[in-house]
Amino acid sequence: MGSRLHTKVTADWHRWLAEAVAAGYAAPDLLTTMKENGFDERASRDAIADALFGSPSPPSNAPEPSTFRSHLRAGHVLDAGDRQVRVLVRVARPTIAVLDGVLDPSECEALRALATTRLARSQVVNPGTGVGVVQDIRTSEGANFGRGETPLIARIDARAAAIMNLDQEHGEGLQAMRYGPAAEYLPHFDYFPPDDPGSQAHLRNGGQRVSTLIMYLNDVDAGGETIFPRIDFSYVPRQGQALYFEYNAPDGSLDLLSLHGGAPVLSGEKWILTKWMRERPFPG
Repeated sequence: MGSRLHTKVTADWHRWLAEAVAAGYAAPDLLTTMKENGFDERASRDAIADALFGSPSPPSNAPEPSTFRSHLRAGHVLDAGDRQVRVLVRVARPTIAVLDGVLDPSECEALRALATTRLARSQVVNPGTGVGVVQDIRTSEGANFGRGETPLIARIDARAAAIMNLDQEHGEGLQAMRYGPAAEYLPHFDYFPPDDPGSQAHLRNGGQRVSTLIMYLNDVDAGGETIFPRIDFSYVPRQGQALYFEYNAPDGSLDLLSLHGGAPVLSGEKWILTKWMRERPFPG
């Protein structure tokens, strides 16, 4: 019988993680070191996220001012223009909704085929320069589509905009991603951190991101969940469904609870299609 894994990360280890992040060590290397030293993977990932992004503030018992209003409409069924989409789950903070019937099986198959012809290693935004770079925190392959590039893409663009309750002109182009066995995306934020020098060019061009819609193009045999580690929420991919979320706290500030990631695919592969919306019109 193996030894029991550590689920509590001590202050010494938190200090070590902070120093390692400051020294430029990559998150996957930190995770490997912690697992080699007997730490539970979930506890390790949470501690690494705190070192990278800071710990979320504890919730206050006082009521929070309602200066921010979600774009997501109320109700159990949303009008997506060419169809009705059912809401299966809602989370209040951060704003999250699990949506059913967003894509048909035939659309999922066609989108996978279209993306396959242009897959390339996925990139992340360099915080210093704002330029896309390949890093081991994201090990998927991706394919980008211009807004309205084909009749199928135009139809999905319009449907996503209706669900997200913003004009199509606010949307970035759709991005398809394929995660093969063991591929993952470590916890991250979708918004552009305002203090990062590399964010400024993005913020000048359409403003801040305000919401994400992840559409799932296949069922995953094992693993591949979309996780929100700071609220202990996990979504299991199902073909045709979508996960919608926003990044603002009730006071309108960027919400650290929106930290999310893609868990490693344990068997099979995972295909997703993502739409991000901006504050202002964006040349997508």
